[in-house]
Amino acid sequence: MPVGTAASVKAVEQGVLEEVGAGGKGARIILANTYHLYLRPGHELVKRMGGVHRFMSWERPMLTDSGGFQVFSLSELRKVTSEGVEFRSHLDGSKHFFSPEHSIQVQIALGADIAMVFDECVETPASWERTRESMGLTHAWAWRSKDHFELHKESVPWFAALGGATQSLFGIVQGGMYVDLRKESAQRLVEMGLPGYAIGGLAVGEPREVTREMIARTLEWLPKDKPRYVMGVGYPDEIEEYAKMGVDMMDCVLPTRAGRHGLLFVREEPGGPVIRMNIKRKEYADDQRPIDETCSCMVCRRYSRAYLRHLFVAGEPLSLTLNSVHNLAFYLDTMERVRGELAVSKP
Repeated sequence: MPVGTAASVKAVEQGVLEEVGAGGKGARIILANTYHLYLRPGHELVKRMGGVHRFMSWERPMLTDSGGFQVFSLSELRKVTSEGVEFRSHLDGSKHFFSPEHSIQVQIALGADIAMVFDECVETPASWERTRESMGLTHAWAWRSKDHFELHKESVPWFAALGGATQSLFGIVQGGMYVDLRKESAQRLVEMGLPGYAIGGLAVGEPREVTREMIARTLEWLPKDKPRYVMGVGYPDEIEEYAKMGVDMMDCVLPTRAGRHGLLFVREEPGGPVIRMNIKRKEYADDQRPIDETCSCMVCRRYSRAYLRHLFVAGEPLSLTLNSVHNLAFYLDTMERVRGELAVSKP
């Protein structure tokens, strides 16, 4: 799922998102960020505009995260209590407070198809005791999130126009890097009977093998008949591995962030190992080949490595767009291939 933090997948226009990669099917679902949209332009403005779908002209599914991870990332600018989190805006230093109820109210106003419970993401490394305390807070906040959601999910003005359809609320498993806490968190959240479950608090600096172990063990305790979502991962080979382990949904800023820094993902053969290409390198200055000769995206069909290097070195804004489009196509094509392989392998 491409990440559109401020209701925009950086440097990529919505029409392109609808067509890039995956046989021209484009991105089927994207993310927006509750924390950022709350601060700017404000969730009430988005609500007046008819919700985030209409505001950004995106008719396909969307997911909003709760803002918990972004508040966690503020570190020195936040104070956590059992009631919620007081924090200062990274934009202007103004003081704000997010409780589970407020996070849900903001997400209801935004109106994305999937909302997330408000959670606390513990730092890494953290002791077992600190992690369990944080996990307990996350579970208490999950219940408060659900209660508020059930009371107010029909309050948006476009509810009736949707024929009574409402958003879906997903839970978030925490527990740090401790298997026993991950198990406890998953089991307690499953008891809430939510329509989907995310695995949070990973890809925050721990070794990749630890990430993999936490995902594998947590999947054991999450129902297979509901979406299982790993938040904030990862490199192309990682998302392919996690999908084959049983993960249904993943998101990451990496495709567009890497593209904006001149890092492109390629394969020498379909399904082959992922190669990271730094388009800034001088060796590409007169290379007439496409980025990836196995890729059929709109960038690889039209532009050479030499031209893309020129755009990046010259600081042309088009460079950010073309690099990002290719990387998004690479990710979406990877997942399309994996879906096909998994479909064939099922008995």
